Amino acid sequence: MNRPATLLDDALTLDDDEPIQKGRLILVEDCVETSGAFVLHHLIKRFLSSSDNIILFVAFSHPFSHYDRILRKMGCNLAAQRENKRLLFFDMLMLECPADLAFVFNLWMIDDGVEGGLIALYGNIYKAVEVNSSNKNITVMIDDISLLEVAANGSTKDVLNFMHYCHTLTTQFGCTIITVLHEDIYSSGDEFTFPLQMEYLADITIKTEPLITGLAADVHGQLTILDKGTIGRSGSMKGKIHNFRYKIKENNRLF
Repeated sequence: MNRPATLLDDALTLDDDEPIQKGRLILVEDCVETSGAFVLHHLIKRFLSSSDNIILFVAFSHPFSHYDRILRKMGCNLAAQRENKRLLFFDMLMLECPADLAFVFNLWMIDDGVEGGLIALYGNIYKAVEVNSSNKNITVMIDDISLLEVAANGSTKDVLNFMHYCHTLTTQFGCTIITVLHEDIYSSGDEFTFPLQMEYLADITIKTEPLITGLAADVHGQLTILDKGTIGRSGSMKGKIHNFRYKIKENNRLF
């Protein structure tokens, strides 16, 4: 039975027959006033609803218990999904990953420096994707890239190189890459080039913003979705822009 689609699902062309944007990089941009975490939570539940999908989640923001608690309220048991190996959770706060994959994290705080640490992290992601890609659709989620930059001692160049490496997974394995970026911490000047470079790299950008008209009791903010599209037979690329307001409830997200 088809589940009712939200405006976000429609904008991302997510449905029961094709529940994932294959081979694309999706950037969620938010700010302090309107956190984009609910978008990530919605996509986690949506992608795990199909037995053909696996999520590889790289967590810099919160421990597993945080996501599990929120998704349980939405009717999705992440602990069960992890036990069934449909969720591979890399806890970068504790430097933990699925033990059966025998990964060894050699990160930036040890001997190899920032660049070597990011290369090691990418190698771990690559191996996990390679092991599971033969009969599953893989989505790599990174929450979030702003904290990844902090962990990399502010090395924007190395983080961008890392994201370019991850982007190659979209063509090699048909993976979807989803990451979150806090736009408002890059206030001006040279710092703001990082969000612009990420928008350039992304195939789809989802922005959560406050209402232009100010606060409203029944609306929490607005979503702007820029889909650059795909190249057609004529060689041209057709993009789409979607705008709509949203309201967040305790157990559901309304768009």
